[in-house]
Amino acid sequence: MTTRDQSATARLIEQLRKLREQSRLGGGQARIEQQHKRGKLTARERVAKLLDEGTFEELDPFVTHRATEFGLESQKYLGDAVVTGYGKIDGRLVFVFAQDFTVFGGSVSEVVSQKMCKVMDLSMKVGAPIIGLNDSGGARIQEGVDSLAGYGEIFKRNTLASGVVPQISVIMGPAAGGAVYSPALTDFIFMVKGIGQMYITGPDVVKAVTGEEVTHEQLGGVQTHTTKSGVAHFAYDTEEDCLNAVRRLLSFFPSNNTEDPPVYETDDPPDRMDEKLQTIVPDDPVKAYNMKDVILSLMDDDDFMEVQDRFAGNIIVGFGRMNGRTVGVVAQQPEYLAGVLDIDASTKAARFVRFCDCFNIPILTLIDVPGFLPGTSQEYGGIIRHGAKLLFAYAEATVPKVSVLTRKDYGGAYLVMSSKHLRGDINYAWPTAEIAVMGSDGAVNIIYRDAIQQSENPAATRAQLIKEYKEKFANPYVAASRGFIDDVIEPAETRKKVIQAFSMLQNKRDTLPPKKHGNIPL
Repeated sequence: MTTRDQSATARLIEQLRKLREQSRLGGGQARIEQQHKRGKLTARERVAKLLDEGTFEELDPFVTHRATEFGLESQKYLGDAVVTGYGKIDGRLVFVFAQDFTVFGGSVSEVVSQKMCKVMDLSMKVGAPIIGLNDSGGARIQEGVDSLAGYGEIFKRNTLASGVVPQISVIMGPAAGGAVYSPALTDFIFMVKGIGQMYITGPDVVKAVTGEEVTHEQLGGVQTHTTKSGVAHFAYDTEEDCLNAVRRLLSFFPSNNTEDPPVYETDDPPDRMDEKLQTIVPDDPVKAYNMKDVILSLMDDDDFMEVQDRFAGNIIVGFGRMNGRTVGVVAQQPEYLAGVLDIDASTKAARFVRFCDCFNIPILTLIDVPGFLPGTSQEYGGIIRHGAKLLFAYAEATVPKVSVLTRKDYGGAYLVMSSKHLRGDINYAWPTAEIAVMGSDGAVNIIYRDAIQQSENPAATRAQLIKEYKEKFANPYVAASRGFIDDVIEPAETRKKVIQAFSMLQNKRDTLPPKKHGNIPL
């Protein structure tokens, strides 16, 4: 190569470096500073904190929009309003896109959607999770239908990727209008308090249409979506805490639906006994106890990552490990509404069960349920349909399913909660358990109504009948005699028994009848 050739090459390389640096600046230093003044990181700073150091490989850093209307032809930024690429989390491949609010407010243009779709397509091709860091004002109005078409392409890929690779959305700024539907289609949504907001229409439109006055935070902030709507699964005070939690959550998942979750070394003995469980269930059948204490006792090193911990508190869902292997946990919480199943709890648990089934995560169900919540608000709200979602999810799931009945298991709720009749694999009960159509008091009132009314001392007769009914039915042995309960175990040995059951089920194979897909009662 001649000196002249070397000089030309050097100039081209220098030009590449300048363009790359220009791309890294997004909307420019002034807008980066504005982002920081809002208490927000930039798109690239977020990606750097999410991924293992030095692993990010950016794609499409030189893409620019092609719009010419409204003066856009003179406003072009390399990479446009999203940073896309791939990297690693704990050494495992992931794909990521991070909307860049410094460029047109992170709005989705035709090319922004194309960049996002490219990494989504790659994630499915190679079988790796896709993580979206959302900070966008929505569709780029200046591009009109091209922007809307871009959203449609994103939604289509979210749908096709569902159940193929894990999809996680992180709301780190506004997500308005069509921008909320991509996160809604993904498996888990994280939000950052104070800066993350999701809503279909903003406060101004709400006021114009309904007359209601509401702030951005009241309409679509963390409090709204973690306690009322149930749209968001996790919320954190800072962006760094949120991104660290994303990393933690991914550690429980396989990379795709053809793999099993990763196995971790643990020093927690699989046969560890816990004598505290022997007395955790109160003698008084209406007295509450904290099911989270049971869960933590069973998991390796008391480590449990709860999902939607502020929504539908009567049921607990989340991830932990037993003997180094991931399990999904579904459990009643007697401390909240006595652990009753209602609309929100049914929907929350059904969605979680289906996720576990998608990604080969065994399900542990801990049961203490007095039934479904009665009342007109529940009936009018469709508890029949929503309760059926949970029934459908458990019956359809083919992953290993182990359950432990700690106390009450009444009526239709008995059937729904991973019962033998819905293809539960191993069903344990503690000696404190009871399975019945309803509680002893209610059953006696119905069965012996005439006898009680005709007796000389109705109160004494009723008390005696309740005692006899409890002695005969308020225990797990009737169900065990029929094989509906596989074994009655001591509470202290629950961890050992459950781990042994999951180990036995490790190579379980179960199928569904040939069909395109079922029609879950949505």
